[in-house]
Amino acid sequence: MIASSFALGIVLNYAQTNDLIFTFQIVFGTNLNTYLLTVLILFIIYLGIYGIFNRFFYASAFYFIFFLIYAVADRLKVTYRSEPILPSDLLLLKNLKSIMSMVTTQLILAVVVVLIVAIALFVFLERHFGKLTMHFHPVTRLVFIALTAFSIGIFYTASDTNSATYKILAASGYTNSDSNINRSANSNGPMLTFLGNMYVDIMDKPAGYNKQKMLEIVKEYQQEAKSINRDRDNNDLSKQTLIFVLSESFSDPTRVPNIKLNQDPMPNIRGIKDSTTSGLMMSSGYGGGTANMEYMALTGLAMNQFYDTLQSPYTQVVNKQEDPINISNNFKTSAAIHPYHGNFYNRNSVYRNFGIQSFRNLDTKGKLALKYDNTLPGMEYISDDSAYNDALWQINQTSGGQFINLVTMQNHMPYSNDYSSNQFTNTGAGVTEKSRSQVSNYAKGISITDTATKDFLNKLDAIEKPITIVWYGDHLPGIYDNNDMYTYNVQEHETDYFIYSNKYARDHNYGTTKLDDATQVTDPNGFIPLALKQMNQKVTPYYALLTRIQEDVPAMAKNISDNTNSLYVGQDSKEVAEKDLTAKQKKLIDDYKLVQYDLTVGKNYTKKLINK
Repeated sequence: MIASSFALGIVLNYAQTNDLIFTFQIVFGTNLNTYLLTVLILFIIYLGIYGIFNRFFYASAFYFIFFLIYAVADRLKVTYRSEPILPSDLLLLKNLKSIMSMVTTQLILAVVVVLIVAIALFVFLERHFGKLTMHFHPVTRLVFIALTAFSIGIFYTASDTNSATYKILAASGYTNSDSNINRSANSNGPMLTFLGNMYVDIMDKPAGYNKQKMLEIVKEYQQEAKSINRDRDNNDLSKQTLIFVLSESFSDPTRVPNIKLNQDPMPNIRGIKDSTTSGLMMSSGYGGGTANMEYMALTGLAMNQFYDTLQSPYTQVVNKQEDPINISNNFKTSAAIHPYHGNFYNRNSVYRNFGIQSFRNLDTKGKLALKYDNTLPGMEYISDDSAYNDALWQINQTSGGQFINLVTMQNHMPYSNDYSSNQFTNTGAGVTEKSRSQVSNYAKGISITDTATKDFLNKLDAIEKPITIVWYGDHLPGIYDNNDMYTYNVQEHETDYFIYSNKYARDHNYGTTKLDDATQVTDPNGFIPLALKQMNQKVTPYYALLTRIQEDVPAMAKNISDNTNSLYVGQDSKEVAEKDLTAKQKKLIDDYKLVQYDLTVGKNYTKKLINK
């Protein structure tokens, strides 16, 4: 089994990198020590499985089938999201059926056939040769199981620099400090990366953090809020309706390097962007990470300021907090709508912890059931038109204002839709020929979103109460498989956004048409201050801080290209090096980090004061 563990280690590394030459360099060259450590762990895991079954062929069947599924899942996640399988992904197994629906039928059938053949083979071998294999004493079996549990359990302290685990891993050449988790997995192997992320710190403690410093920051931004509010007329946000619309995977494919479409798939949204507050949003994800962008938009907190290995605030931060800060807290009525399963990304629990009063999704029934659930021909997800109609229904449930968070689903992967008519074709070296049809299908999907969005805004204009909508795409789809992510780091992390106030809001001084400030490039954490400014709404000290960050600091995102966790991008869509930030910008970022730390894992010195 040691030889099998060696082979399995090669298979797992190849599944991660999909590069045979690079895999052999890892195995026999630059990362030999981490590879040998992976082999040792695999062998110990096998001993534990043997301890459970006490049958060689049954244990072998479970061992190889489990890691075959793991290798396939890791390969798919790397392909579509440029990151490996992580412990935080295990919560998604509650929706295994839904996850499987995102994978092509051909792949599912291939895996099923392999599993059936493998199971049949191992059962045959056990029945005919099982008596020739070793059977261990119960005490020995318990030792094997305990050794496996201990070997996996010690990785819980892998991020603690003072732990023995960390020192052993460091001595082997393993490092988990790279802000690019996929590059880390390529170097260390997916197994060590998975185990090394069983426990991660939420955020490094900023220098100078203490109660006195936080109270000084509160006082400073109380004064900043007074300065901003001199020019703002509205002081009761709850009288207005604010809608956040996260448009799944929406981004302009004509902006992607090395891709050319035969026609524009988003003329309506392009026109909307030209006439209202709009620009590009720096996403901290590619091909996935929807809930992370949603978290930033709702809270105003930044992913790049969390610890570099933290992958999901929804599963790793929010449910550890008491009354976490978010925009819905400013409204008497709040609602969330997602035309998919509610426990994806732990949303059921997260929204409840945010204080959002109702959440309608595929799983809710009765009064909380979705009112519209139509799908487009050839598509499996509920259409954007239906999602928008649900939002319109929600608007009409109260005569006053409210906050609505809508997360759409129509343009989610896979892009294998069989449209009866698709006018879109594409050329260019940005995708392989295997993925070219996906780009065309994706373009067709967003063209349908384009029409539905224009119709939605027209209906909002007909409603006699002030409504402002923050509309944004969360990330690019993971289909541009021939573009080098590091070469096009900024371009492949820019999506589209706009902020639109309906006719009633514009006519009654509850919303402007277009802000002329630094809006060409922003980030999800900049949406709250931009919306409040468009709504002519007074701000709290916390939102005063976010306003200054949005106006005076380059847009920020979680980085993938080097050893710094933060990517800063200027209004010209060009990267800004941290060393080139001004003293004022560095001071704002320091304040921002201190407040974020305090609100998430610190002592909450600012919680009661910073909203006043």
